[in-house]
Amino acid sequence: MNIFSILKGKKAITFIGGIVAGLALPSIVKSKTMKKAAVQVVAKSLYIKDEAKSACEAIKEDAQDVYAEAKKKALEGDCPCEEE
Repeated sequence: MNIFSILKGKKAITFIGGIVAGLALPSIVKSKTMKKAAVQVVAKSLYIKDEAKSACEAIKEDAQDVYAEAKKKALEGDCPCEEE
């Protein structure tokens, strides 16, 4: 078993890639350009999260309104499902 047969496997390539990334990442992260880009990505992610949360809240409120109205009709005996 030589070194070349070991390096042919996907796990070995992934491991070596991880080492290279781990060595290169600190210098990349310290650059002002990367920091600015990272801040923009996080800011956009937070905006998208807030928009999604608002949309989900609106859907939840609509569903609660429909449920309350249906429950009221059912209690009044005005259920359309009984008409046949």
